[in-house]
This record gives sequence, C-alpha cells and structure tokens, in this order.
Amino acid sequence: MKNINELKMIIDSKSVNEGFSRVAVSAFIACLDPDIEELSDIKAAVSEAVTNSIVHGYRNTQGKIYITVSILEGSTVRIRVRDKGVGIEDIRQAMEPLFTTAGSERAGLGFAVMESFMDSVRVTSAPSKGTTVTLKKKIWGKNS
Repeated sequence: MKNINELKMIIDSKSVNEGFSRVAVSAFIACLDPDIEELSDIKAAVSEAVTNSIVHGYRNTQGKIYITVSILEGSTVRIRVRDKGVGIEDIRQAMEPLFTTAGSERAGLGFAVMESFMDSVRVTSAPSKGTTVTLKKKIWGKNS
C-alpha cells in the first residue's frame, strides 16, 4: 500500500510519555475522520505497545521509543512502536494472554488487547536488540 502521510517521533521511555504518544497518534490520524470507537481502539493499542516498551523493553533502565505512524492509501493506518531494549526470546509465549515477565503487578494482556482492537498485530524481536510492534487498522470513519 502506498504511504500517503507519515509521522515519526522519538520519546523517552518514561510513563508520562505514554499518554502523549496516544494523543499525538490520534491527532495525526484525525484527517481520516475516524469514529469514536476506531479512535479509542487505536489509542488503547498504542498505549499498550508503548507501555510494553517502557515496562518490558527497558525494564528498570531508560531508553528511546521510536513511533512511526503512516496513513496508507485505502484509509489504513500503520503504527510501528520500536524500542532497542532487552527484546523478546519467545514471541509466541509473550503474546499468550496472562503471560508476563514483570511479576504479579502486570496482567499480561498487552498483546491480547492490541489484537482485539487492531486489524493486525505483528511483533518482531531479538534478544538484546529490541522489539518492534506493527499495528494496522482500516478506518471506516463516521460514514460507515
């Protein structure tokens, strides 16, 4: 699919930046005139992806999170959230509901939430190299 417009941003892996990233992505895709449900879905998925980078990717350290939002032809949004953190050894296991590496304070539902709100979720990762989460959603908008 042809890329029509793109936003790239880099944020520090601080929890205060999770909300900013969610709002920035939703503001950027506003030109597609998404309905409230589509906007809420995307915001929730972005929140989960960024939170995963903060909590799991960088654990108790600090790093950068790279977010690219692309508006593709056909009113499709592609969002990539990438970190250069610890990476994921077993992606299939990490994507199982209730699996977490962060102990009892985390529910282990991040990927399940992303999958429930987006049309597709793809995760690539390598230990000690980082993780990239690619989210895609077709925007039908208020006229659907």
